[in-house]
Parts: sequence; C-alpha cells; structure tokens
Amino acid sequence: MIAVAHVTKTYGSFTAVDDVSFTARPGRVTGFLGPNGAGKSTTLRVVVGLTPPDHGIAHVLGRRFRDMPNPGREVGVLLDASAQHAGRTGREVLSIAQTTMGLPRRRVAEVLGAVGLSEAEATRRLGDYSLGMRQRLGLAHALLGDPEVLILDEPANGLDPAGIRWMRDLLRGYADRGATVLLSSHLLHEIEVVADDLVVIGHGHVVADGAKDNLLAGAGTYVATRHPGPLAQALTSAGLVHHSDHSSEVAGSPTPAVFRVDADAERVGHVAWTAGVALTELRAADGAGLEEMFLTLTADTQRDRHPAAALQGAVA
Repeated sequence: MIAVAHVTKTYGSFTAVDDVSFTARPGRVTGFLGPNGAGKSTTLRVVVGLTPPDHGIAHVLGRRFRDMPNPGREVGVLLDASAQHAGRTGREVLSIAQTTMGLPRRRVAEVLGAVGLSEAEATRRLGDYSLGMRQRLGLAHALLGDPEVLILDEPANGLDPAGIRWMRDLLRGYADRGATVLLSSHLLHEIEVVADDLVVIGHGHVVADGAKDNLLAGAGTYVATRHPGPLAQALTSAGLVHHSDHSSEVAGSPTPAVFRVDADAERVGHVAWTAGVALTELRAADGAGLEEMFLTLTADTQRDRHPAAALQGAVA
C-alpha cells in the first residue's frame, strides 16, 4: 500500500502541503483530487522521493521510495509524460529503462503492445510525438517492471475519448489484479467511474478521505413532484434539509419541481409516501455527485468564480 503520514512541505514562507495523511490500499484505485495549486503534485513528488518533506513520512510497500534497491520493479510512476529526451525514440526510452531494471528485452515489446503504440510509432523520436502518444509511452514506462503499485499524475491528459476509456479499463484491471493505483486527475467523471476511494486536498490540507460510495452518499437525493408545497412541508417536518428550484414551485405547474435533499433516497421516498405526495422522480444525486462534492469542499481554494458573478463584479 501507499501510506502518507503527517507530510508537510514548505518553500520559504509558502506551505505547499500541510500535515497530509492518507492511505492507498491494494486492489483499489484511489483518486487524488484538488484544484490547481492545492498540493497534489508536491505530495506525489514526496511519495516517490523527488521532494524531501520537512516533516512526516511517505511509505510505499512499507518503505521509503529511496530505500528500494530497484524501485521501477515495485512502483510504476508517471508524473510528467514530457520529461524525456526529445531526441530519443520511444523504444530507446523503454530499452534504457529495461536495461537499468535488469528486465528481459521482450518486456519492451510487451508494454508497447499493452499501451497501443505501434512499431512505427515506437521508432519515432519523442519530439514528433503528440501529447497522447507521450502519455501512452509514459504509462508503458510505468508498467515496464510489472510493479505492485502505480502512481500516476494526470495520465489521461491529451488522450481522446477512446484513449481515456482505454486508460480507465487498464487501471481498473490492474487494481482488480491486486495492485495499488494512486491516480491524480482533473477529469472528475473519469475518477468517479474508476476510483474506489477518494482523497480530496485543498490549500495543502486533506478535506475529504474515504470510500467513494460513502463520500458520495452525502451528495443526497434528487426528487421531483408536481406538489412542491406538501413535499417541502413533509421534508421540513422530518428534519430534512432541502433545496429547490423556486421558479417551478407552483401548484399544478406542468413542470415538476425538483428538490435536492440532504438524505438518502430510501428515507426521502418514505417521507413522501407517508405524506401522500406523488413523485415523478427519485434518485441518488450521483450523476454530478463528485463534481458537486469537489466544488463544495474546495470552494475557498477555487481560482475561478461563477461567470455571472465575475461579470457583475466587472460591471460594478
């Protein structure tokens, strides 16, 4: 597993990571999320030994990364797909790593095939690679030693939709074999689909950590009815916090009023049934659950405001 305990890293007066602790477990994909500048990359660099922490410690498979005699055979790392010599070919990059790790030569062809790079593409120089091809090569490099742990920072960056789905399936299959996958990405939908656990960081602090299903259960329930008044009264009487589209809260409106309730769907349905309120929709708020949870938890760290608010401020 990966265990990060009370890691702090400062640069002068700026604290990039402040007392960060979390665990990524075998057989699971852990999504590592946060806005730009939240401390994700610094944390990953601490885990793989590129950045020494001021305080705390990070262990991979029970040891510091720097103490592993041949780390590439235990931990596959992709932090920057462009961090390779542009004059080398893809095959040369992998062959150098294969020799350094003491792996058989056939392993290069195996991983090239696994990530979908053809022989013609493997003989091209990296300076001629697209971003998506660099990502595939970077993942091939991470997989080369058939490691027990994968640590990946934005691995789907530059991939087309088919490539993103391929990446997702590959990581899911890798975890299902018992490996540990720690995945950082801005593609919240992809994280929501593939991750088992989530760690959310903001301003250098962990603001949420746990199983994805448990964290998203707090996203609540969406419920719709043509009788918004009685439903709102029933929810309030039951002590359930709810929010609604007030513009549609008109009795007899042809468009059902939609409520978002801070409770699970079973409880909301029971309250409506007990009150005799007919519903047109009842579902867990999991469609945009991760995005909503992420934006709520990291609201004070977001660089961008809502466009309308920004325009209003500019006009004022």
